[in-house]
Amino acid sequence: MSAAGSAPAVFVTGASSGLGAALAVAYARRHPAVRLGLLGRRESALAEVAEAVAQASGGRASAIALAADVTDSRALADAAARFMAEAGAPDVVVANAGISAGTLTGEPADAEVFRRIVQTNLIALPDTFAPFIAPMRARGSGALVGIASVAGIRGLPGASAYSASKAAAISYMESLRVELRGSGLRAITIAPGYIRTPMTAGNRYPMPFLTDADVFARKAVRAIEAGRGFVVIPWQMRIVAGLLRGLPNAVFDRLFARAPRKARVGAAD
Repeated sequence: MSAAGSAPAVFVTGASSGLGAALAVAYARRHPAVRLGLLGRRESALAEVAEAVAQASGGRASAIALAADVTDSRALADAAARFMAEAGAPDVVVANAGISAGTLTGEPADAEVFRRIVQTNLIALPDTFAPFIAPMRARGSGALVGIASVAGIRGLPGASAYSASKAAAISYMESLRVELRGSGLRAITIAPGYIRTPMTAGNRYPMPFLTDADVFARKAVRAIEAGRGFVVIPWQMRIVAGLLRGLPNAVFDRLFARAPRKARVGAAD
């Protein structure tokens, strides 16, 4: 976090809705003079989030809206440079952008969906962090936060792309955490369970421990400031994920073979 008494600078991807928007507002409430970089694909939605940030902070926070797609590494680098020109090196970078859809191997229509999910949920992580590493190292402090998912703990049928991307994100963040050891920078992995967002709105199956986005965001901000290396929100889902991880394959396969599956893009309801 920034020096004592100064407002933090926080850069958030996927900030136009869902968890990203909730995180931006949570930071504005906790640190009213926060300097926020809000990156997302939709300018109009970013403007709405910026207004919510202003209301949450009593007009004290500054929010820089940065319209870009995280799968475009050049656009990401340009957005990072613009943010740092106005706000300086960030104290926190949250690689939050993520998408989800059902996918089935062997379905031709799902091949491009699979690639897009992996590009957004995984490849965009290092691309998001890369422009900030050198200036944050030079300062000797800061947090790089990757938003993973409990879906990355065990492969879920019908969600192969999403589960694979989040499992890889967890491993990537672990590698980064060790790489940064001793640099003053921290790599923090946050694995949400079911959070009430547009991404989960279309799920046609029970979602245990469903948590409101603002509740998730408050807990996530506290976890980041505490420097926790890996955290599952809500905590109950960490128990569930641990139990699933410990199941023998034969038991897991039998339990989940007929589990409800996330809708595929373009699939009939």
